[in-house]
Amino acid sequence: MEPSGGAKRVTLAQVAERAGVSVMTASYTYNRPNRVSDQARSRVLAAAAELGYAGPDPSARSLRRGSNRTLGVVMGEHLGYAFEDPEAVSFMAGVAGVCGEHGYGMTLVPVTGAADDVTRITDAAVDGFIVWTTTDDDPVLAAVRATRRPAVVHGGPAVGGMALVGIDNRAAARAVGAAAWAGAERPAVVSFPLSRDRRTMITKGAALPEAAFPVTRDRLEGYRQAAEDAGIAWRDVTVAVCARNDAAEAERVAAALLTSAEPPDAIAAMSDQQASGVVRAVRAAGRSVPGDVAITGWDDAAAAAPLGLTTVAQSLRDQGASCARIVLGRPDSRAAAWSLVHRTSTRP
Repeated sequence: MEPSGGAKRVTLAQVAERAGVSVMTASYTYNRPNRVSDQARSRVLAAAAELGYAGPDPSARSLRRGSNRTLGVVMGEHLGYAFEDPEAVSFMAGVAGVCGEHGYGMTLVPVTGAADDVTRITDAAVDGFIVWTTTDDDPVLAAVRATRRPAVVHGGPAVGGMALVGIDNRAAARAVGAAAWAGAERPAVVSFPLSRDRRTMITKGAALPEAAFPVTRDRLEGYRQAAEDAGIAWRDVTVAVCARNDAAEAERVAAALLTSAEPPDAIAAMSDQQASGVVRAVRAAGRSVPGDVAITGWDDAAAAAPLGLTTVAQSLRDQGASCARIVLGRPDSRAAAWSLVHRTSTRP
């Protein structure tokens, strides 16, 4: 018989009584079937089917063994970002690979800046957390620490008691910025968002508000250093801040820059996604790359080589795997690596 919607959950003890076996034998039927005779196992399963017993409560089993064998990935983006953005997909694949090796599952914990973000963290049935890059003031960081479970932050910020995995964004931005600004007179940056309110803006370097995202802040600082190395004052560099890491939005802001009174002759984008949108805008404006506008990207994603993008190469997959190993207590000694890839989108 099937229990009705208002009926109490059938217990293992009831199944054991109906089958005429001990509770331990009934338990072994589900958890250690090799320790139960075929005859006893058949009686238990028949009684379970008759009573509508669905099997042991997985949450209770997790409590007994003290583990859910699941890692939580805290993603401060819309949930689809983890499946749509090529580099987020690569990162998640790195996490998944390590989880699979060790018999762990993954749970995505989306946070939106709403009041229930902290509750999402405290209620997550996971053994540890991987926090996708976020802001210095994000309350989920304190919530993760308060759980006292193993945790790592990818990209930033650095938080006491939590490991940090990521490349030296400042040094990489200085290197790719040098390639972008070579021979430039009117440089521009297409930037990631500055804070969790994700406002789009176009301004000059000197008027730029402080970035709460450490990744954005460090890359902007590296671009500033590259500009000054090239004899260009940061106050004269145009910075177009995007709300998302999105090619379509980057294309729109680049189109606005190219129709301004002082159109840029070099644009450094913070991702290859953004750079691909910039390339489309430049071509739509009837201008050449790099003759009229030099362009750089970041990540060396699949789209970079066909576009001839000069870019920063890094492996988000390796970084995701490193994050998972740290949370599982199996860290490796390899530092996150990056390199500069020169292609045809920049001037010699």
